[in-house]
Amino acid sequence: MEARHKQRIALSICFFISGISFATWASRIPSVKELYDLSEAELGSLLLVMPFGNIVGLPISGWLVSKFDSRSPLFAGIVLISMSLAGIGWSTNIYTLMLSMFFFAFAMRIMNISMNTQSISLQKSFLRKIIGSFHAAWSCGGIIGVALSTFMVKFGVEMPIHLSIVATVSLVCIGSSFGFLLSGDKTTGGSKLKLGKPDGYIFILGLMVFFASLCEGGMFDWSGVYFKEVVGEEIFTLGYLTFMIFMAISRFCSDLVVEKIGMPRTYIVSSLMVVFGVLTVVLFPYFWPALVGFSVVGLGIAAVMPMTMGLAGESPKYSPGMAISIVTTYSVTGMLLGPPLVGYLAELLGLKIAFLLFLIAGLMLFPISRKFFKRQAKVQNS
Repeated sequence: MEARHKQRIALSICFFISGISFATWASRIPSVKELYDLSEAELGSLLLVMPFGNIVGLPISGWLVSKFDSRSPLFAGIVLISMSLAGIGWSTNIYTLMLSMFFFAFAMRIMNISMNTQSISLQKSFLRKIIGSFHAAWSCGGIIGVALSTFMVKFGVEMPIHLSIVATVSLVCIGSSFGFLLSGDKTTGGSKLKLGKPDGYIFILGLMVFFASLCEGGMFDWSGVYFKEVVGEEIFTLGYLTFMIFMAISRFCSDLVVEKIGMPRTYIVSSLMVVFGVLTVVLFPYFWPALVGFSVVGLGIAAVMPMTMGLAGESPKYSPGMAISIVTTYSVTGMLLGPPLVGYLAELLGLKIAFLLFLIAGLMLFPISRKFFKRQAKVQNS
């Protein structure tokens, strides 16, 4: 097997680990809410710890991928993710829980920037687009994570045991795949952040990932709660599982869809699908319509992140690692505002109305993506 194919498989495993780890945490949020007897607003405040950890990790991760091969911080990130995930499960009070959540989010940011940087470097070895397939591997990890959580919840397996099993598997996976990851991809230029007027190219991409992350992150954190408290299903992970399955399907097909209809149309289709899916969930909060709604949202939102990260890697001003780090700042801001804001809106207006926030986020992708491609057309014609 060619080295590039081994590298692609090894990197796919890392995306898979990231997906299963995040989904394991997100699918147990209702368990945390019940264990610590939290209201919607209190849960929203607790979830602020995650994006705060992400923000702290941003400058550090950008510095790491500019100073070392991306596989080194990637390895360190997975090790810390595994330790903090187990820590979330074994926490005995709200303070140790918050500390574990902080380090989990901190490590997830280092890992994600390192993975996306490596994916852009590896893309140069292939003629066809492959970035979407990596994000599909992430979604597949998410599916396995939610499916395992569903099994654990159904059979009453305690959360500490559940999270420790996932942490151990993650460590084994990175230990076996690290040696095959792409090496020697440290960049020599474009790795310094230049203060001043925001770069227009990066700024518009940042806005797109902001709204995508607001929707995606909010669905991750609140879909289980919605299915439990609004739809009234005891196996509350079903909505999240459906969302993740259709995200994976969409990402496996996203590279092909982009080749067939182009990125501008793909962004528009994604926007319309998110709007339709959220409306279905809100207007028909029953088992089957809610499953359909979650699936359509998953299909729609899935392609936005890989497309936008790929475009960021083509920045004329910054190296791929630094461009992704900057764009990810907008993503983290979306993650920061989305879940807590849903919690506060749910406390005031009810969770159904709060879900309309995701509709607005999906709708915004339409005009922003059009502005980006119009801007690119002007640059190319000038």
